[in-house]
Amino acid sequence: MTETCMSRRSFVKSTSALAALAAAGGSVLANQNPFGVTEARAAENDQDTVCWSACSTNCEGRCALRLHVKDNEVYWVETDNTGNDEFGNHQIRACQRGRSIRRWLNSPDRLQYPMKRVGERGSGQFERISWDEAIDTIASEYKRILSEYGPESIFIPYGTGVQACNIADFIPRLCVLNGGYLNRYGTYSSAQIAKALPYLYGKRAANSNSDIVNAELVVLFGENAAENRMSGGGAGYHLMEALERGHAKVIVIDPRYSDSAATRADEWIPIRPGTDAALVDALAYVLITEDLVDEEFLATYCIGYDESTMPESAKGKNASYKDYILGNGADKTAKTPAWASEITRIPQETIERLAREIGTAKPCAIYQGKGPQRRSNGEQTARAICMLPILTGNVGINGGNTGSDHDGYYLAWASVPMEDNPVETSISTFNWLNAIDHPTELTALADGVKGKDRLDVPIKFMWNYAGNCLTNQHGEIDRAHEILKDDTKCEFIVVWETFMTDSAKYADILLPDAMPQEQPTYNSNDYAGNMGYVILGEAATEPKFERRTLYSVLTDIAEKMGCKEAFTEGHDEMEWLEIIYNSMIEDGSPLPPFAEAWKSHIVKKADPDGHSVAFKDFREDPIANPLKTPSGKIEIYSEELAEIAGTWELDEADIIDPLPVYAPENGGYLNASEATPLQMTGYHFKGRTHSCYAPIDVLQQANRQQVWINPADAESRGIQTGDRVKITNAQGTTHMEARVTPRVMPGVVAAGQGAWYKGGADGTDEGGCINTLVSGHPSPLAKANPSHTILVEIAKA
Repeated sequence: MTETCMSRRSFVKSTSALAALAAAGGSVLANQNPFGVTEARAAENDQDTVCWSACSTNCEGRCALRLHVKDNEVYWVETDNTGNDEFGNHQIRACQRGRSIRRWLNSPDRLQYPMKRVGERGSGQFERISWDEAIDTIASEYKRILSEYGPESIFIPYGTGVQACNIADFIPRLCVLNGGYLNRYGTYSSAQIAKALPYLYGKRAANSNSDIVNAELVVLFGENAAENRMSGGGAGYHLMEALERGHAKVIVIDPRYSDSAATRADEWIPIRPGTDAALVDALAYVLITEDLVDEEFLATYCIGYDESTMPESAKGKNASYKDYILGNGADKTAKTPAWASEITRIPQETIERLAREIGTAKPCAIYQGKGPQRRSNGEQTARAICMLPILTGNVGINGGNTGSDHDGYYLAWASVPMEDNPVETSISTFNWLNAIDHPTELTALADGVKGKDRLDVPIKFMWNYAGNCLTNQHGEIDRAHEILKDDTKCEFIVVWETFMTDSAKYADILLPDAMPQEQPTYNSNDYAGNMGYVILGEAATEPKFERRTLYSVLTDIAEKMGCKEAFTEGHDEMEWLEIIYNSMIEDGSPLPPFAEAWKSHIVKKADPDGHSVAFKDFREDPIANPLKTPSGKIEIYSEELAEIAGTWELDEADIIDPLPVYAPENGGYLNASEATPLQMTGYHFKGRTHSCYAPIDVLQQANRQQVWINPADAESRGIQTGDRVKITNAQGTTHMEARVTPRVMPGVVAAGQGAWYKGGADGTDEGGCINTLVSGHPSPLAKANPSHTILVEIAKA
């Protein structure tokens, strides 16, 4: 067996061959290799080659893959085998998803040729075209729309199918060279927590998840790393290792008895979805009334806990956190365990006991997953959970945390270099559909438009790369279909994909993308605890059929736009990879020289501090190391949010509060009705990374798409495990298989998110895509997706 792969020269030659093919206007037949190298390669080298690459979807893992190649085919997949595999120098072993990558690479259903739409948008009717026609059409439409509507009409939707640092950002680089594009802020993953926590701490930050080894008690709100990030590069591995070494008690708070609750927890506390902040309020009540709060920490480091620490603008109004909790605030309601029990459905005695455990465990680590914040009241919930470590003085120390989601040690992260975007206008990532449908109605105060008071240019052109958020991952899918199929609104959509996803059906030009394993890549860890790492991936095989890399296609478009030299600066993809890598060394990252790293393909380095601790410097000296809040302290009461709450135009049910306290959901349990009596929540699970890997047969078989329903709810509806059920609300209808289980609390149903939408003749989704049921009404502060705030009814289909 050899340990050589596609050489740099071979990769450059192959991409050049495709470019030449496109320049010649050539096309190839379905059963031919456009390079004509497969047979030659087999004759020259009939031995295996082992190529390093990475799984670069957005699970927050980025695990190493060692791809065994023969006859230009990946036929076997292994993972990291380097190091002594001790915690802190461990192997970045891929999970079942990454190890199934060859079924994605070699799938007969992968897109093979550039195509143009020939039917109504969304109909899935396409016709094969040459690369010349594809490039000419894209460049022509890009020029026309830039001329007619300007660069603010150009949009790059959110997409996370390819997270390698050296690929996707070549699209904004091209756009910047042509006047810019409409910016977006936030993500579909963590917009609410990312927006909310800076008002509290000055930024979003957390201890590394490996620091749990130092905790006595760990409380996880909706955190489920054991199920969705279970690889060696993910948080699930760090949680397991830390608990084996530290032996902390673990309590999981979740409406569902998740895999994390089943395998890591000493106690599972089921909670009504969307009410985590009410639980925190009641825990705070017990902590305060039983003298379990850290008064010295609150007085030294915080603003707004009690009247003595309130900012001048809010003094004398009984507006402090303590006043609110004890019932001295505007609502005159003490947030007792009895009060919270009615809201959360957690017994009063459990709340009292949990508060005493949190108040007496030293240190205590409070973490939240991204589920609790991905709701219509997610910003309030994210800040509220952080109050537990603040009240108990567990911020800035080993074994504690900020209450945020996890973090880790990073070696280096960089991207494609480019000038600043000349366009300053931004919209929230979730609002792009409204920016197509009724752009001039979107304002700064009502919709979070940044850079101007009102959006005045509609989105007319979209570059959609490796993303399924046009429909499948967006929410309100039926509405998205209606808006996107009208090509007088958004006039041109380019999609790069590997499969015919539901989003891809809305392309005007659909391009077959080379996968990351078919090109050089730079992958950095994400939330990787006590060890940072990077993986330099090589092209394991030549792209087959007429698939091409993003960079090679954009280079041809740049030539048509008259900016090829500025776009490429004379560099090929390997040279850009080296440039990006070296830029990180210049910025101080502790990386070895590129040639050395390329030889090993994987670089690991243990956190020199053992485990990162958020705000450690602030804790040690708050005067010398103030937070980036207006006061420099933890702002339990935020004057900035008070001003926003008083000036923004919000729906009556949307709440922004200067205090981090419970706010009922817009669309939550209080809005349940006879037509939609059940709360439904989605979750990330083992079989997919969002919608990536969805078509892989072995993953489908091992991870069935089912809706969990409690026996009490199932019995009253005559539903049994295995029944095909109809789940419906005002947004749409989806069908999936039922699983009757006590692992979800009564009144709540749950299903894995990311299943592929399969529209039937009547518009019903037969694929079990939960986003069919998600509202398009954004959360109040971040203007983000309320993906887990869903009310439904279920019946046998």
